Amino acid sequence: MDEKGFSNDRYVYLFDEVAFAERNVGGSWDAVRGLLGGKGANLGRMASEGLPVPYGFTVTTEACLDYLKQDSMSEQVWISVLEALREVETRMGKKFGADVDPLLVSCRSGAKFSMPGMMDTLLNTGLTDANVVSLAKATNARFAYDSYRRLIQGFGAIVMGVDDDLFEEQLKNYKAMAGYKSDLDMTVDDWKAIVVIFRTILKEQTGSDLPQNPLVQMKMAITAVFSSWNSERARAYRDATGIPHELGTACNIQSMVFGNMGDTSCTGVAFTRNPSTGENRMFGDFLPNAQGEDVVAGIRSCFDVHELKGGFAQAYEELLQVGNRLEQVFRNMQDIEFTVQEGKLFMLQTRDGKRTARAQVRIAKDMVRDGLISKEEAVKRVQTGDVDVLLMPQLDEREMEQARSKSLMLARGVNASPGGAVGQVVLDSKKAEELQSQGKDVILVRQFTKPDDVPGFFASKGVLTAEGGATSHAAVVARQFGIPCICSASTIIIDMEKRCFTTAQGTVVREGDVISLNASAGEVFQGPISTVDANFDRERDLQTILDWGDEISAKIYTRNNKEMRGLKVLSNGDSGMDSAKARAFGAVGIGLCRTEHMFFGSERLPLMRKFILSQDAKQRTAALDDLLPIQTADFEAIYRAMSGFPVIIRLLDPPLHEFLPDRDSLVRSVAKMGVSSNGLR
Repeated sequence: MDEKGFSNDRYVYLFDEVAFAERNVGGSWDAVRGLLGGKGANLGRMASEGLPVPYGFTVTTEACLDYLKQDSMSEQVWISVLEALREVETRMGKKFGADVDPLLVSCRSGAKFSMPGMMDTLLNTGLTDANVVSLAKATNARFAYDSYRRLIQGFGAIVMGVDDDLFEEQLKNYKAMAGYKSDLDMTVDDWKAIVVIFRTILKEQTGSDLPQNPLVQMKMAITAVFSSWNSERARAYRDATGIPHELGTACNIQSMVFGNMGDTSCTGVAFTRNPSTGENRMFGDFLPNAQGEDVVAGIRSCFDVHELKGGFAQAYEELLQVGNRLEQVFRNMQDIEFTVQEGKLFMLQTRDGKRTARAQVRIAKDMVRDGLISKEEAVKRVQTGDVDVLLMPQLDEREMEQARSKSLMLARGVNASPGGAVGQVVLDSKKAEELQSQGKDVILVRQFTKPDDVPGFFASKGVLTAEGGATSHAAVVARQFGIPCICSASTIIIDMEKRCFTTAQGTVVREGDVISLNASAGEVFQGPISTVDANFDRERDLQTILDWGDEISAKIYTRNNKEMRGLKVLSNGDSGMDSAKARAFGAVGIGLCRTEHMFFGSERLPLMRKFILSQDAKQRTAALDDLLPIQTADFEAIYRAMSGFPVIIRLLDPPLHEFLPDRDSLVRSVAKMGVSSNGLR
């Protein structure tokens, strides 16, 4: 036993034991993240910094891997959980799931590498038929029964495998019949009725009800979180990001604080800087009288975080200070979840925020200016993929203006992830994957996206949702992968039965119709709009980062007592245009000029084929006479563009079939050249 009475074999760490965990893994913060997951490690770091974190503990990734291997939770792990729970009960002065004034907890996943929305979270664990009554008397009844229906819905969907749409559809229909516009209109009697409806769904779908033993709830919740590591959506996300499948996830058990306790409570998600543009101003959403999953799930339309100044002025100012402090601690833009309970701010998590390529470049540059990171670190943070995205095409501004003048703008929404996308409308992820496999460009259109939609994201050129804000899972994942995304296009009405959506103007857009997204401005257009190349001259922040890269690579360093220069960057280039662009991007030469590529143009390829099929020296000489001035002009253009920088040339020696079409096309092409039948053979 250690000083707190815990078992020596540690499967569980309290939040304030992060330093102890760091010693146990040899002082490596990376290893701490591997053991406690990113969320658990960062909760521990926030607690050690004295920030307002609800108390709790982390069940480690090792416990997860043990569970996945054995397909059950070992007695040793469960004993460790109970030991940690007793410590939390002592700290909070409450007993978990007690009939009177109960301690309630959340069960949240948290792997080493952030996987937004890919795994499961369960709130209000520990509520029962008995203690919800006492909770209603001690606080307010509306809050208590709203919290209880959330537990039933979450437990049903996450632990018992009930389709979450069944709960959401019933809630939507109930509000529609009552004439309510939002959850805020629901009364205590309404929430009591929803509890009965949701319990009925559970029984009909599974034959079981919500367990009334709080410890059974917790154990089932932890194992459900562990199982979510191997869910289809989580595996698809890891495949796309290169995260190893063998890491496992931790599970964080945290005392509940409530954003749905009344008008002085709220919940939200914020980024310390704008994740789309990189602007150094807090960016995010919040919902009054709500719980956190309402924001990140994208199933409710939110308010801008800066509107907190109105009803939550003190919490707003504290949130800005906490955001600044977190950037100092983690030296990166942070994605934070917070709750205000009766006017008091609590921090539920922080992690390095996902961002667009443009934001990545600007944030890296600005953090060097602010003294948070070095130039070397800034260059490391900007990946080659980020540069590619900034040089990707956008929708043509002139055509968009014409579309606006012709009233072809279908809707506007939140510019959640910038860029331009054109494709056929699809209304579910399976359809997106199906059409993408056929080589078709698609735009995924959803009421709101769920983590299960991630495979459809990867199959789509862009994403459009009717609900959800800029911090929803849809927006976070889209930004990470450079997928143009517009959220909260609330004027469109999606009809899944008729496979179409209708705009505020009455335009019906059917599945298969083509639309265009100008996600940078949140605009949706009817029909296709052309794309145009990006303008590198306007990318000043990127040019600064690239200049720093050149500056760093030009430094002289010593290796094995020998002075050496850093990395030089040469580009591939097969034409004067390629070479000029390479120089503009900072290349100091052409590392490979593939001469065979000079003859692939539509006007040049027939000349090359004529040379290959020539029958004698005279024909070959004539063909070469036609090709020589073309190649000479190409080399002159390359040398001019390089202006004295080296060019490495690969002479023509590819397999001849690269220049030849398939047999039928070959016969037609050669016949047009007037070559004899012997030549055809």
